[in-house]
Amino acid sequence: MATTPDFIEYVLDQARGPWALRYKKMFGEYMVYANDKPILLVCDNTVFVKMLPEIEALMGDSETGFPYEGAREHWVLNIDNSEFSADVIAVLEPITPLPKPRKPKRQTG
Repeated sequence: MATTPDFIEYVLDQARGPWALRYKKMFGEYMVYANDKPILLVCDNTVFVKMLPEIEALMGDSETGFPYEGAREHWVLNIDNSEFSADVIAVLEPITPLPKPRKPKRQTG
């Protein structure tokens, strides 16, 4: 089951903070960006965060799962707890690098 548009809007509402949030649909699911940094992965109406040592104290007791086949294990974020979600994003946003700009495709012919 793919993530529903209502759920992704709920995620953005729950993850509010001093950062600019946006999402991008990718492969039928969504990446949520905070200040243009990829922070949350939303698949099948479940919010996942990368297992990083910087958030282990916050997320260590959380459920884990795989957002899609072939993915590494992630923590499942309790998005219903908006304060906790904001705390996690507040730790992740400063340590997450901006994505590297894509190189333009070379034209042939």
